[in-house]
Amino acid sequence: MRDVEARVLDAIDEAETVKLLAETVRTPSVTGTDAESELQHRFARLLTEAGMDVDVWKLDLADLTGRPGFPGAEAPRTEGYGVVAVTGGEGPPALALQGHVDVVPVGDLAKWEGSDPFAARIGGDVLYGRGACDMKAGLAANLAVARAIHRAGVRPARPLAVHCVISEEDGGLGAFATLARGHTAEAAVITEPTSGTVITANAGALTFRLEIAGRAAHGATRYEGVNAIEVFWPVFEAIRRLEAERNRDVPGLFRGNAMPYPIEVGTVRAGDWASTVPDLLIAEGRLGVRLEEDPADARAAFEQAVAEVAHPWLRDNPPVVTWPGGQFASGRLPAGHELLDEVGRAVADTTGARPPESAAPYGSDLRLYAAGGIPTLHYGPGDVRFAHAPREQVRLSELREVTRALALLAVRRCGAL
Repeated sequence: MRDVEARVLDAIDEAETVKLLAETVRTPSVTGTDAESELQHRFARLLTEAGMDVDVWKLDLADLTGRPGFPGAEAPRTEGYGVVAVTGGEGPPALALQGHVDVVPVGDLAKWEGSDPFAARIGGDVLYGRGACDMKAGLAANLAVARAIHRAGVRPARPLAVHCVISEEDGGLGAFATLARGHTAEAAVITEPTSGTVITANAGALTFRLEIAGRAAHGATRYEGVNAIEVFWPVFEAIRRLEAERNRDVPGLFRGNAMPYPIEVGTVRAGDWASTVPDLLIAEGRLGVRLEEDPADARAAFEQAVAEVAHPWLRDNPPVVTWPGGQFASGRLPAGHELLDEVGRAVADTTGARPPESAAPYGSDLRLYAAGGIPTLHYGPGDVRFAHAPREQVRLSELREVTRALALLAVRRCGAL
């Protein structure tokens, strides 16, 4: 290992990184809230202290919404900020480390041990809390790399960038805004949780809304009405058949994953009175998009499956399908790109084992960076099975391993003056 690499690795302050992770978890930066903006400004200050040139800007939400390729949004918001930090020589960054500051809502507080999802409780090697895994551990790793390079007195020969974005959880507005701002890189690593693997491809996910009409009647004469809940059931069965069909033949990158392209109905609302036959059901959910599938084709397949449901009422009262909220296309690292081998060698040299390559069944900012011409993959601390759950957690030893590997990658890819 070259002297400069050893200096940077020695400059990583593990206790400081854990403290930073705990502090960020304690900031309840749910998508669209003021705390999201608060955390962006905090990271801007910390990156400035790490010797980086920082661009902080307020997003023009009206302009971004009207741009081609706008990725959609679900959470209401009145403001948002972008943060990009760069250090090193001239030209475009050789590497960008990216992470999102927003987290999903906490759900039922009674399900959380101690009833405080933002307490950042530490037990042994594990830190618990909303966002610990998805993806504040990744953010802490990115900042720890920047701090270590600065602390070691190393100036990258080619620039290193750190991107902190908002609104990933509901579509990717922050990444979209960062690219629209003109920020780019020769390659990017998004430090989403990957459980020791390197994720080189993401399936997509499209939010759908179904409106199923019924006919109202008094519950005592229900036979005079048409219950929208009953009518919905054959539609739901058709959705399950479509799901099975779309998961029959999947790429080898998804080995071990029983269902790379799931379709799920997440919310169902029907009726407004206990003794009235419900005349409207509204269901919302997510449709998995296959790798390299045009989202328009995925929407068309779903709409066709719903339209073909054999039910006499639905023939005259067809379901209405719309596509609100987040719209994640799929994305992948170009085959044979050098970034995969570079990450693999950095991981092997710091942990002793080369990481496997895989694909993920969920959408992420990867597809926006890939669409913007930036070869991108995921490698970060945490197990995605703990994300969005009341048991959300991350192993601190994994945070350490990822930070060291990313630091080595940054030094090797960017070089040193």
